[in-house]
Amino acid sequence: MAAGLVEKVARISMPQMIGAAAIRKRAASVRMVATAYIESDARAYSDYMAALRAARGRNAAERERIVGPAFGGILSEPLKVARAAAEVADMGAELASHGKPSVRSDAMVAVLLAAAAAQASAATLAANLVKSPADAKLGEVRRLATAASERARRLRAPDPGGGRGRGRARSASSGRP
Repeated sequence: MAAGLVEKVARISMPQMIGAAAIRKRAASVRMVATAYIESDARAYSDYMAALRAARGRNAAERERIVGPAFGGILSEPLKVARAAAEVADMGAELASHGKPSVRSDAMVAVLLAAAAAQASAATLAANLVKSPADAKLGEVRRLATAASERARRLRAPDPGGGRGRGRARSASSGRP
């Protein structure tokens, strides 16, 4: 969803922002790849659960032979999702800063969604690596999630006056036109 918003904002911003066309193209690519990652993550989890069931009652060596490859799958997918999310957050932040002002809020939402996806990936990987907190994958996914969240934090809400062509909201009883 975040990459789709980035695509939309980039398309609308193309007449005024150099580089918006490239961002739009990259966002479309990341959106397609991220969708595949999410589907692959679901398959990896199903495969892992099936491996756990198949390994019940086996000796340690057999359990490792059965579960090991499936465990590797549940470790690699959240990292891929976090990488894509961090890239989308970067693109969204660029558009929020330099894109068309009337769609700045959409760019900001894309950054927030991407940051949330990166944080969710970090939480998933941390849960999967509870016995290996020093794993390099966990360090990388945490760095990506932190960077995406920092991008979101640095974006400020739009001026209360609204974007170009938008005035401040007034109540009907304010007596102002």
